[in-house]
Amino acid sequence: MGGAAADLGTDTVKAPDGGWGWAVLFGCFVITGFSYAFPKAVSVFFKELIREFGVGYSDTAWISSILLAMLYGTGPICSVLVNRFGCRPVMMVGGLFASLGMIMASFSTSIIHIYLSTGVITGLGLALNFQPSLIMLNRYFSERRPLANGLSAAGSPVALCCLSPFGQVLQYQYGWRGGFLILGGLLLNCCVCGALMKPLVGPKALKSKVLELDNQEGPEKMKMAKAKLLDFSVFKDRGFFIYTVAASIMVLGLFVPPVFIVSYAKELGNEDTKSALLLSILGFIDIFARPTCGVIAGLKWVRPRCVYLFSFAMLFNGITDLIGSQAKDYPSLVVFCIFFGLSYGMVGALQFEVLMAIVGTEKFPSAIGLVLLMEAIAVLMGPPGAGRLLDATKNYMWVFLLAGSEVVLSAVVLATCNYLFIRNKSSALADKLESITVTDDAKTEICRKPLMMSDLEEKRAGEGIEKETKDNVIKKEEEIYKEGVEEVMPESKTVDSKEVERFLKEQRQNGDMVTNPETCL
Repeated sequence: MGGAAADLGTDTVKAPDGGWGWAVLFGCFVITGFSYAFPKAVSVFFKELIREFGVGYSDTAWISSILLAMLYGTGPICSVLVNRFGCRPVMMVGGLFASLGMIMASFSTSIIHIYLSTGVITGLGLALNFQPSLIMLNRYFSERRPLANGLSAAGSPVALCCLSPFGQVLQYQYGWRGGFLILGGLLLNCCVCGALMKPLVGPKALKSKVLELDNQEGPEKMKMAKAKLLDFSVFKDRGFFIYTVAASIMVLGLFVPPVFIVSYAKELGNEDTKSALLLSILGFIDIFARPTCGVIAGLKWVRPRCVYLFSFAMLFNGITDLIGSQAKDYPSLVVFCIFFGLSYGMVGALQFEVLMAIVGTEKFPSAIGLVLLMEAIAVLMGPPGAGRLLDATKNYMWVFLLAGSEVVLSAVVLATCNYLFIRNKSSALADKLESITVTDDAKTEICRKPLMMSDLEEKRAGEGIEKETKDNVIKKEEEIYKEGVEEVMPESKTVDSKEVERFLKEQRQNGDMVTNPETCL
């Protein structure tokens, strides 16, 4: 496959940080918008589905839940496909799946059919677009990657602000079946975005290596291909393991407030229109927060500490939830949505940027698949668990307190573990470098011995020492010198004994420079 060939060595190709990368960024912007906003936009058709099939609201809510579960839970499958076939073909096939699912759903005769078509097929199609688009963005941007991640993440609130009203218009004009059919056609734009993901062209040596791999036959080719499908060695990285644990805890509470904020406002006695306006305020702030945070994360003094900025964003979000749980009127809910939209946008802009910085370009396809799989479990547990707590307490305050506590805990885990374990690892490396420096000083002392030996040799010759005694002394000093070199030098470095003997027997005047490269390493 052409895409696979190009993807095999993308880690050796320098990221252009522009050029065609801006087209890739636009495609990633659109894909991110579809992936995150589509499960929420479909909810505008729920009332007609309830009337059509005679089901409850909880039954229709499973459509969005299955969509999100497929988006997150199929991460390892996407990683395997990307490593096998490349990003562009996977995305174009994913666009066909996403469109096909919505078109099939328009002919459904039961809610189960919609689960399978919209939930499973469309969800799989969106997953096959979302993950490869992030991988290509990581390959095309390096210095400007924080800004690129912030701009692409802004696609989620922009698409949500556009798709929700558009879905209402479609429902009013064509009904839910016509709306699903038109949305299916709209999702074909994922194929266009996939076509924009042009593989980076590597050097000629890399191309010859790829051709050599393609020409291999038998078990060797199978073994090499299998080794690249899914790389579990990322779990050996402390930074990746800490990030995965913290992100899984964060997702438990991150999506709870947007799900319950409208119901919370209605519980306080506000009208439906005013309650729905809170989500629009949240999304509007989110649009500007993501690219702004991307610019801040790209600053020279911030980027090396991007993990701690991400921890601050999660802490900010969690504290906002804790304070928002005490809201008693509509103005306080508006203030809560403003600060929540700001913190939510910061988290959205930084979460994949931090992962890219931790694992690097080569392991990112496998890393993001494994992270999304872990987050899928938390996504399925978070909102339902909050709903059960609401049923038990009949008070939204406890729901927001639980969500805020989970997000704050994730921030503490990420910041504390990185400070303790990753910092200790850096200190150990510094100590190792210091010991290497001391060893180099020892080598310098050993290298000075030939000069000292030459002076001693000159003095003994002047005093009239016999030649036989002189040769014995020289041999003894030569053995001592060789023992000292063997203790300091690596095993791979050897010195010819005859060369040393010839060098020691040469008469030198005081002040002559020793320039022999083999003895002064």
